[in-house]
Amino acid sequence: MDEKNKKSIREKLIEAGIDEINRNGIQNFSVRRVANHCGVSCAAPYKHFKDKQAFYAAIIEYIQQLWYLRQEKILRENSPDLRKQLVAISVEYIHFLVENPHFRSIIMLKDESFDAAFIKTKGELSPVSKDLVRQYCEEVNMPAKTAEIKMYIVRSMIYGAALMFDNGELPCTQEVFRQVQRAIDREFDLP
Repeated sequence: MDEKNKKSIREKLIEAGIDEINRNGIQNFSVRRVANHCGVSCAAPYKHFKDKQAFYAAIIEYIQQLWYLRQEKILRENSPDLRKQLVAISVEYIHFLVENPHFRSIIMLKDESFDAAFIKTKGELSPVSKDLVRQYCEEVNMPAKTAEIKMYIVRSMIYGAALMFDNGELPCTQEVFRQVQRAIDREFDLP
């Protein structure tokens, strides 16, 4: 049995849902097309997801889980030095977004129809990296307001670099990744 057939129907629906959002956007999201793509009945998705909001939340949770596994690996492979971990996770997140550009568009989704639970789930995408920034800033006695600004700047660098790699503004090379890594690291030396 090949890898694709080993996946559960729920996982296939989630992956097809990701493709559906990327092809047609959130406003034109069709559970029927997702079901068709998976070769299941139109009612099958509702056996796994209460409604569209629950489906969207499952997609975000799926992306979170994939990212969480990558973060765990980075933390295991790097020294206990908080700053090194922080920089390594930031660069790995860029790799994650470059390798999965369809995730970036979902992570950035904004729609007035999203309920509070979905928005909360979406907001929990990067608790590990946020916690590393907080811990590091506390370790070096950085004021809370400065730490908040650092978080904003580093996240901007991550999303900006991923977008620039994706649209060809930056060549996706090891050297450019090293430059981005140095820029993220250097940010924590700045006042």
